Amino acid sequence: MAKRDFYETLGVERGASEGDLKKAYRRLARDLHPDRNKSDPKAAEKFKAVNEAYDVLKDPEKKAAYDQFGHAAFEAGGFGAAGAAGARARAAQNGDFSSAFSDVFDDLFGDFMGGQRGRPGGGRTQTRGSDLRYNLKISLEDAYLGKETEITVPGSVTCESCSGTGSEGGAEPGTCPTCSGLGKVRAQQGFFTIERTCPTCGGRGQVIKNPCRTCGGQGRTAKERTLSVRIPEGVENGTRIRLAGEGEAGRRGGPPGDLYIFLDIAEHEIFAREGLDLYCRIPVAMTTAALGGEIEAPTIDGGRTRVKIPAGSQSGKQLRLRAKGMPQLRGGRFGDLYLELAVETPVNLSAHQKELLRLFEQESEKNSPETEDFFSRVKNFWDGMTS
Repeated sequence: MAKRDFYETLGVERGASEGDLKKAYRRLARDLHPDRNKSDPKAAEKFKAVNEAYDVLKDPEKKAAYDQFGHAAFEAGGFGAAGAAGARARAAQNGDFSSAFSDVFDDLFGDFMGGQRGRPGGGRTQTRGSDLRYNLKISLEDAYLGKETEITVPGSVTCESCSGTGSEGGAEPGTCPTCSGLGKVRAQQGFFTIERTCPTCGGRGQVIKNPCRTCGGQGRTAKERTLSVRIPEGVENGTRIRLAGEGEAGRRGGPPGDLYIFLDIAEHEIFAREGLDLYCRIPVAMTTAALGGEIEAPTIDGGRTRVKIPAGSQSGKQLRLRAKGMPQLRGGRFGDLYLELAVETPVNLSAHQKELLRLFEQESEKNSPETEDFFSRVKNFWDGMTS
C-alpha cells in the first residue's frame, strides 16, 4: 500500500513553517500516543507514522529531498536510515513507546530544560558528521553503458594536526569539572529537580583545555576531495548512489557521514526514454511511406540498423525493435526501441513535380480510404444538423 504523504499525516500544508510543523506534531504525538489509546488497535501505527513524518520535515535537508523526490528519497538506505534519523519512528515500530515518547518530551520541554538531555557514558565529544548531497548530471549514453567518473566534493576531513581530538598535539579531552563528565547539571527548585545541559561543556561531558590551532578544537578542517564514482548500467533519473563514510567528518573524532549522489539524466536529442523503452521519431519521405522501402535507424549504443517500411505506412505508425532499449538496473534484460514514423510532405516542388502530383490527385479517389471515410461522416453530420 502506498505510503501516506508526510504533510497530510501531520495535517499541514506544503510550505508550512517550522513552528507550524512542531505545533502540529506536538498535538498529534500527545493525542495519538498508544498509552492514551489502548482501546485503538491502530494507535501504534498512527503514532509511528506521525513520528516518521516529523523526523523528515523538521530537518531542512531531508525536507528538501522529500519535497523533490517524495518517499523515494528515503528508501533503500537513504537519508531516513542514515545516522540517528528515523530513530524515533523505529522505536515506535519496535514497540518501545517509552523511548519514542521521551523524544516527544524533549520537543515539548527541551528549551526549558536546556536543550539536549545528558546521557550517561563517555564519547559525548564525538559527533557524527553530516550527510552530504551531490547532484550529478549524466547523458543517456552514460546511463546505458555505465560510467566511471570523478567528482569534486567540498566538505570537511579529520584534522591531521590533532588526529580529530580537537586538542593541540592530539591529547585526549579532559573530564568537565562542572558536571563530572555527565554532560548535565541539576538544580533544585521547590519540589522539582531540574536538569540542564552543562554550560561549561555544552553537554559533551569533556572539555578541551588546549584547543588545536589548526581546527580550533573542532577536530576537522574544510577540504575539497576528489572521489571516483561508478555509475552502473541502467540507472534512471533520480537514482541515488550512497557512498558510505564520504560525508562530512565527525566532530572530535566522530564517525563521518555519508555522501548521497543523485543522478540527473539529460534530455537526448534523438531518443526519449520511458522506463526501459526508448522512442525515436523518424521522418519518412511520402514516396517511401506510400511504396514501402528501407531506412537506416540509429540505436542508443551508437550502432545502425536497417528497418523495412511497409507500403502504405501512415504518420504515427510505430515499428518495434526488440531488446534495443535501456538495460534493466541489475536485472539483465533490455527494453525495446520504438521507431515512430513521421511522413513528410514534400516542399519546394518543381513545375514538373507539381504536374505529376495533380495527375496523381485526379486518379487517387480510392487511395485515401481514411480521408474518404472521415468526410463521409462529416457530410452525414452536416445533413443531420440541417434536417
